[in-house]
Amino acid sequence: MSISPISHLPSPYSNLKIAIVCDWLTGIGGAEKVVLEIHKMYPDAPIYTSQYDPIELGWFSDADVRTGWLQKFPTSLKKFMPVLRAWYFSHLNLNEYDVIISVNFGAESKGIKFRSDALHICYCNAPTHYYWSRYDDYIKNPGFGLLNPVARLGLKLLVGPMRKWDYKAAQRPSVMIANSGHIAKEIKKYYGRESTVIHPPVDTKKFLVLSSKFSEATQNPELRTQNPKSSPRSGYVVAGRQTPYKRFDLAIAAATKLFLPLTVLGNGPDHSRLVKLAGPSVKFKKNVSDNDMVKAFQNAKGFIFAGLDDFGITPVEAMAAGTPVIAFKAGGALDYVVDGQTGTFFSEQTVQSLVDALEKFETLTFSEETVVNKAVQFNPENFKVNIRNFVNDELAKLQK
Repeated sequence: MSISPISHLPSPYSNLKIAIVCDWLTGIGGAEKVVLEIHKMYPDAPIYTSQYDPIELGWFSDADVRTGWLQKFPTSLKKFMPVLRAWYFSHLNLNEYDVIISVNFGAESKGIKFRSDALHICYCNAPTHYYWSRYDDYIKNPGFGLLNPVARLGLKLLVGPMRKWDYKAAQRPSVMIANSGHIAKEIKKYYGRESTVIHPPVDTKKFLVLSSKFSEATQNPELRTQNPKSSPRSGYVVAGRQTPYKRFDLAIAAATKLFLPLTVLGNGPDHSRLVKLAGPSVKFKKNVSDNDMVKAFQNAKGFIFAGLDDFGITPVEAMAAGTPVIAFKAGGALDYVVDGQTGTFFSEQTVQSLVDALEKFETLTFSEETVVNKAVQFNPENFKVNIRNFVNDELAKLQK
């Protein structure tokens, strides 16, 4: 069996066996990036998951990814299988490992079995949405297309027993990490557990921009590598997968009402509805490359973040480009939007509340340097240091 050394740990920790667990590896997202950075820290640790698509997700070509019988199902059926995943993970026996780091995407991987003297650290991106905080949203719009009535009925019938299973599974990890202050409160509310906040890694480096005001002597080595930017910013931007809960509709309606230029980047199931809502000041770009995204963020006056997100990586990317954020005052945005310094808030998810915030924003002046410096706190290196320190501290506690 593979032995994965615990980095920067003195003997007797250095030869402990470590495993990584996650719900699935079938697409690119923020939770998958958490798994990737932990894999970089412990490259010899096998990754246990329910389904893996190496073509869709090439990040783990050098990893020992281990799946079970759920791998036989098409990954397109992933959202049909929470009960099967619960059975799979609750029967996944990892007794041979001393340390297990599970990255819970908001699904079932936290329910694994392990030795009573082992350490199971669960990095929780969210309590399972479809059982808890977004249950009503899933009932209204399950996202199964023509099968929505069947999915709605199934969720209503299963939510009772699955909530009980999910709560019980959440008691199994030795300790829990939350990806934001908001999620720490959700973990306490739904699972009755305390957690430590460690923010997820954000690839801030590719978005970094230097204002002409920046000094070459800046203390941040990442910033010193960037070219100065002097062109004026204009217009607003929103970006991401266009689904109802992200509330792109609010941004579009508010920009239309104020006749403010807004660029909507991305695509998704809500796209057609959003196009119908848009006035002449709103433009859509469906197929956007990474370079296009970087340029859009670096040139925008502000990024509108109207949804309630568990953390929200895209607004932090915008901030890394020096772009302040206009955010709904809830969720993960509370951890990085500082009113008047890195952006501003609106208090209600209504068009008028966002209109008021945009009118206020138009009167404010933001320091690009302040915005960028807040964003770079969330870079992958800081994430790895925080995770490593947490693992080391928890192992030290076990030795006492």
